[in-house]
Amino acid sequence: MTEGGRILEPAQLRRYADAIVKAGLGVGTGDTLVVQAEPAHRELAVEVVAAGYRAGATIVELQYHDPLVTRARLLNGRNEALGALSPWAKRRMQELAKPSAARAAITGDSEPGYLDGIAPKKIGLDFSRAAEQSKAFRRANLDMQARWTGAGWPTDFWAGQVYPDLSPLEGKRRLAQDFLWFCRLTDEDGKGSTGWLRHTRALARRAAKLTTLGLTALELRGPGTALDVGLASGTRWLGGQEETQSGVKITPNMPTEETFTSPDAAATNGTFACTFPLSFQGRLIEGLRGEFRGGKLVRLDASNRKDRDFVAAYIDSDPTGHGRRLGEVALVDATSRIGQSGRTYFHTLYDENAAAHIAFGSGFGGTRTNGARGLNRSDVHLDVMIGGPDLAVTGINAKGKRVPVIADGLWQI
Repeated sequence: MTEGGRILEPAQLRRYADAIVKAGLGVGTGDTLVVQAEPAHRELAVEVVAAGYRAGATIVELQYHDPLVTRARLLNGRNEALGALSPWAKRRMQELAKPSAARAAITGDSEPGYLDGIAPKKIGLDFSRAAEQSKAFRRANLDMQARWTGAGWPTDFWAGQVYPDLSPLEGKRRLAQDFLWFCRLTDEDGKGSTGWLRHTRALARRAAKLTTLGLTALELRGPGTALDVGLASGTRWLGGQEETQSGVKITPNMPTEETFTSPDAAATNGTFACTFPLSFQGRLIEGLRGEFRGGKLVRLDASNRKDRDFVAAYIDSDPTGHGRRLGEVALVDATSRIGQSGRTYFHTLYDENAAAHIAFGSGFGGTRTNGARGLNRSDVHLDVMIGGPDLAVTGINAKGKRVPVIADGLWQI
């Protein structure tokens, strides 16, 4: 990378990579680290590899994924190629679920519309077949058995969405500076990862406070949204720094602003309307909205019918039908740095941390203190943003007392 083409200065890039590896994943001596990225993410991917070795990892593997390869397979592969996983890919997932392994997923769309022209049902079949074979690995991630985190890196396409008035390079530089600010990795936040760790520990304390309230239901009210969400007994809230089953402290998403739990999958009623567009599998979906009855999504609409069908094909790829039930409700208030930016980032990792959101499909095993009652075990998971400054959240406890949770854009607990 020539000096004139740098997105971040070397010291900033190293700080970001070290935060991902150490503060995000807790990588230490003797560990194995797998870095997953697209070719457009090379600048950060190589530095994360270096950070892994600096942290003491014995093996650091860089695994590239090209969206156009996925398109080539879907267009040209026989039926047997849909959802096919190689033996070594299955073995990699088994190894990544072990306590000594960690996975860093670098994200940032580089090939918009790479699935355009491919039938949604074919995409859904490809996903459902692969999901069945990777079920144990995905559950290990959701249940905090495996170590993983996701972090963004700017691409020409992505920077053009967020900063359309800037040149590609200047847009990527602005986007990268945003990432550092969101992750509390600026000089004003303190040295190294201190700002990030302070922030994630505060989120964890808030989650613990919400857990102690013993809420049995939530009311979410905002423009186009009037959802009543039931919570099972023994519900635990999560957020910020979390601990894996093997005792390693990690932060699964960088950045993060959310405090979340998994609701009772059979107890959601009402309507929702998305406040941010959904960027999903290379496609931008606007105007997503729908209705739940008895825990099940009974109506789904979008500004464009084909986009609606695209989303429906994904959530319906779970043959159990549980993709139409909720697996997550996540709360974010107006103190979110991402929300304060006033920008839409056209990426779920960022937009879901700008505002409250819900997720269709699978729930999180760590959200229960007494088993898995009411927990969605779907094969899919899709976040959609429903929050904003006008969203009010009220909790109800076992005695029927109403507890303000978020009002006037701010946490009330």
